[in-house]
Amino acid sequence: MDRWIAHAHGTALRRAHHPPLAVDLGYGAAPWTAVELLGRLRRVRPDARVAGVEIDPERVAAALPYEQDGLSFVRGGFEMPLPGGERPLLIRAANVLRQYPEDAVAGVWERLCGRLAPGGLLVEGTCDEPGRRHVWVALGPDGPRTVTFAARLADLGTPSDLAERLPKVLIHRNVPGERVHRFLVDFDRAWAAAAPYAPLGARQRWVTAVRALAAAGWPLADDVRRWRQGEVTVRWAALAPGGTGPG
Repeated sequence: MDRWIAHAHGTALRRAHHPPLAVDLGYGAAPWTAVELLGRLRRVRPDARVAGVEIDPERVAAALPYEQDGLSFVRGGFEMPLPGGERPLLIRAANVLRQYPEDAVAGVWERLCGRLAPGGLLVEGTCDEPGRRHVWVALGPDGPRTVTFAARLADLGTPSDLAERLPKVLIHRNVPGERVHRFLVDFDRAWAAAAPYAPLGARQRWVTAVRALAAAGWPLADDVRRWRQGEVTVRWAALAPGGTGPG
């Protein structure tokens, strides 16, 4: 996720007039994701800053010894009580909405997007504990824009293995008649058809399958450079709840 963020949001980070602030919302029991996010963003913008925000005071207290230049931790939730009311250029919320009902997602998205600085980005999604399978939605003040599927390809059986990591807004929509289900069915078919490329490696097989998705009319928002990283990004409208995908 962080690698994708640095690529997709890098231009906005570099153009920021002041040291840009990113929020790692709900970083969890240990602060490693915030530490790693800072390292990744500073490759793009050396003065980038990260604030880890957690609702659990014990987790905040445990993270404080890891504060450093550009990295801080505060207690809070979706209101994000940042010093001086600063608006972040990026909010990353990984595995935050898993326990929320689906009908609460839109309100949370709206609230978080309302906290963004102009040109800001919200990235909300789900990943497994080892960080090998991720699916996330990227949103701006205008609402959801894209959905990205990412995997460590050496461990992937079929693309639909990623279904268990769909974000809350989509995970209950992986049923016949829904766009995201149609997409995963098509992806599995393309993956199976690309089996002759398996001897060349999982990466080549993934790229071939993704090319087939594009040829079938799925509106992809990235290119082969990202596909080689084990990613594919699809326009939100093609996967949003309701409907069956490209005709």
